[in-house]
Amino acid sequence: MAGPLAQGWGLGVALRSRAALRPLGLLAPPCRGATAPQCRRATGPGEEVLEENPFYGKYRHKIQELRRSSPDVFESRMEKRNEVKKQPVGFSKQSEFVRCMEEKAEGLSTKTSKGGFTRDKTLDSILNVEMVKEKSAEEIEQIWNRYFSAKDTVYAVIPAEKFDLIWKRAQKCPSFLYALPRKEGYEFFVGQWSGTELHFTSLINIQTQGEAAPSQLVLYHYPELQEEKGIVLMTAEMDSKFLVVHEAQCLANQVQLFYATERSETYELVETFNHRSSEFKYMSVIAELEHSGLGKALRPNQVSDKS
Repeated sequence: MAGPLAQGWGLGVALRSRAALRPLGLLAPPCRGATAPQCRRATGPGEEVLEENPFYGKYRHKIQELRRSSPDVFESRMEKRNEVKKQPVGFSKQSEFVRCMEEKAEGLSTKTSKGGFTRDKTLDSILNVEMVKEKSAEEIEQIWNRYFSAKDTVYAVIPAEKFDLIWKRAQKCPSFLYALPRKEGYEFFVGQWSGTELHFTSLINIQTQGEAAPSQLVLYHYPELQEEKGIVLMTAEMDSKFLVVHEAQCLANQVQLFYATERSETYELVETFNHRSSEFKYMSVIAELEHSGLGKALRPNQVSDKS
């Protein structure tokens, strides 16, 4: 059920039902003329351009709510968006995104965040760590897989050396732009490491909500057993209003693709995004997905056929 890369480190997807994937629009703006619906709905400066984004419909309610409640903030963000529109995706945005994620993390004062994600989710809250220390890595993997097989989530047992490579690279390059395959195109998500948690939110979310952009997927990595057992356990939480399990699996697969790769050209994209942002081109991410086979293998229509 898992994708090709997922099988390499035990990434699994647990499903209780065959949830249908939502068909969404093209990567390229579908607005072809004055009669197109998204052209007619624009109600303010900058909003018409925003509505050209094929995934605007999914976030329309939140964007319009922001426009009504805080028109000055909305206009300010639209102006900033227009300023960077002529620049390559990722230009001058990495440091700002990191700052936004740090401010959001510092501002959380409750156990559960606004988006419903668990803050400081420990391995002890899932597994009796002291008890499993008596078991082998293979037995722990079986326990982990059995536990999550009845849950709608993504999970993995990652070899220690593989996670060590990912972790070292994450320290140097804490954020990256990921492309989520749709029926006809891609939707972009930004992933930001915060400790051993990897937070994802859509690019349009960041452009419209700035530091208030909520996480839509969080991957939790647990290295407590890394030295003694040679494995790192991973599970996830997602906002089911925006992502389903197979889409979350696709993003998780790409973490291995870009951060655990032995192909220098692939990891170079991550380094460019973080340290040479003016040279970064988002189409390179799509090209790498297609080169790896993930771009084709994880198309929603093909995934649903296997589920």
